Amino acid sequence: MTPCVTWMRLAPAVASPVNKFVIPGPQAMVMQAVRQAATASIRVRSQLLDRMVNQAGEVMITRSRLEAEIGQLRDSLNDMSGNLTRLRQQLRDIELQAETQMQSRLALAKEAQAGFDPLEFDRFTRVQELTRMMAESVNDVATVQRTLQRTIEATEDDLIAQGRQTRELQRDLLRTRMVEFESISERLYRVVRQTAKEIGKQVRLDLLGGSLEMDRGMLERMVPAFEHLLRNCVSHGIELPQVRTDAGKDAVGLISIHLRQDGNDVSVDFSDDGAGLNLKRIREIAIQRGLITADQVLDDTAAGNLIFLPGFSTATKVTEVAGRGIGMEVVRTEVNALGGRIETSTVVGQGSHFKLVLPLTTAVTQVVMIRADKLSVGVPANVVETVRRISIKELQQAYNTGTLDVGGEMVPFFWAGALLQASHHSSEVQTKTTPVVVFRSAAQRIALHVDEVLGNREVVVKNLGPQLSRLPGMAGMSVLPSGAVVLIYNPVALAAVYGQQARSWSSDQAEPHMLEGAGGTVVKAPVQIQVARKIPLILVVDDSITVRRVTQRMLLRDGYRVALAADGLQALERLQDELPAVVLSDIEMPRMDGFDLARNIRGDERLKKLPIIMITSRIAGKHHEHAKELGVDHYLGKPYSEEELMKLVRHYCALEAAAAVATAAA
Repeated sequence: MTPCVTWMRLAPAVASPVNKFVIPGPQAMVMQAVRQAATASIRVRSQLLDRMVNQAGEVMITRSRLEAEIGQLRDSLNDMSGNLTRLRQQLRDIELQAETQMQSRLALAKEAQAGFDPLEFDRFTRVQELTRMMAESVNDVATVQRTLQRTIEATEDDLIAQGRQTRELQRDLLRTRMVEFESISERLYRVVRQTAKEIGKQVRLDLLGGSLEMDRGMLERMVPAFEHLLRNCVSHGIELPQVRTDAGKDAVGLISIHLRQDGNDVSVDFSDDGAGLNLKRIREIAIQRGLITADQVLDDTAAGNLIFLPGFSTATKVTEVAGRGIGMEVVRTEVNALGGRIETSTVVGQGSHFKLVLPLTTAVTQVVMIRADKLSVGVPANVVETVRRISIKELQQAYNTGTLDVGGEMVPFFWAGALLQASHHSSEVQTKTTPVVVFRSAAQRIALHVDEVLGNREVVVKNLGPQLSRLPGMAGMSVLPSGAVVLIYNPVALAAVYGQQARSWSSDQAEPHMLEGAGGTVVKAPVQIQVARKIPLILVVDDSITVRRVTQRMLLRDGYRVALAADGLQALERLQDELPAVVLSDIEMPRMDGFDLARNIRGDERLKKLPIIMITSRIAGKHHEHAKELGVDHYLGKPYSEEELMKLVRHYCALEAAAAVATAAA
């Protein structure tokens, strides 16, 4: 039951004996008042405390959003600085051009009117006056730019200080939610006593490290799981007194709970000195229920993990204590839901050991953001074992076999989008290497192919609510600084539920592969051929940075990749790196205009079939005809219809995809 109030201790009590027959002096009275103030405590409703923690989390999210906005301001300021430098250079070029013209006129005047100072006949021209006025305006803009830079730097410093204060505030608020593990010790002792009494066993429970503090909400949520574990230890682990005596053991069995803190995690170890897990019986039941085959070889760890399967029980009859097959399943479900892990080990005749690793608090946690296709999710940082990059050959081999070699161990391999039931395969263009994340939870390990690892960040975990709380593998949700909602998953728990479906989806990326069988025979892997979709690349060529950025945002919003070029020469350089699906080009540009660019593209054997769409303000008929003669596919006048342009882009991208499929099939 959730208590209605939470005690907040502001400082440890200080004991001081005071003689009741002596009237304290002023100094003693002051000291006594200080001690009373130091040991004062107040009663706070737990609901109010939870609201305060959530509000502190909202402040952190808002601060993160401010940091992102300041970062955008910093980027804009850097762009402004670059534009200012370019404007200064252009102004200097105009001044040199005007100075050259002035010198020419002075020479002509000197020849025509010898004897007079040329300066008496040639005053400053209007162009020179304008250049000086522009120079003053540039200096004024530069002053504003420096002021903005100083303001942004000061704001960044203030945000850093505010972030530190917010973290301290949240840390203190979270500390008020922490309670000692010993607060539930009476319930655990009672469970052991009652269970031992019901089945006629003698059991002692030892609690070590009970003064360790844990999040109150998490501790209350884990109490039923702890009770299940203890009941299983008493009913399945500890032997009857006579059996223990015959084996040379103490008639009273011992169950120990040992708590340790490791960074932001706390481990709760349950161990007993009983008979250990009956691995032989576990294997027999697993075979009877079709969980494993009779010839399947399992090590002791894998056999021990079978007890966590739904409905699994080794009890010969159903009682109030054992045989219902829900105990260990509940334990693992709760641990996974909190983003933790559970490990088990056993020694026949000496006992069993269960180690639960849980986060210290569930209000704030560290997550690693990963992206699979267009879906970005978070995973608890404590289940991430390593991030590595593998070659295309290793990636294809992993898809063919469904496993990846990680330190000599063959680990189950999946495409992250398939495990999240979001996409069958990656749509990214594969480079020389690709990222793979290895996750570990207890003794289970899996490897996920992802498109990108977005980095580590601290997030405020929000309550999932009754609709989402029971979804398998979902550990929580949070809000990013951008305001987007991100779901937090435990990939290992997802693999246990959706692994088979994800494996069939992931096999779509496998290629025909000849595998050598156990007898040396060559067999063909049962995989399918499917051409991986590539995100189309669009090349935008325009000398206006504003037009380039507006077009880029429009194309990115529709899911395309975009390459930018300021003129025709730069566009030809971009075309050497990768062929786009279509080229969007202006006509009037420095160094090389759009007509020359189209002429070069049509004259190159590799590029001559590349679609070209011209977007220009030159809408006269002769410009249109000239573009048509050069082989331009479409000619749009500014202002153009965004819908019409996107329709053309989608058309040419679809043609490119169809050509790629036909080439692969051939």
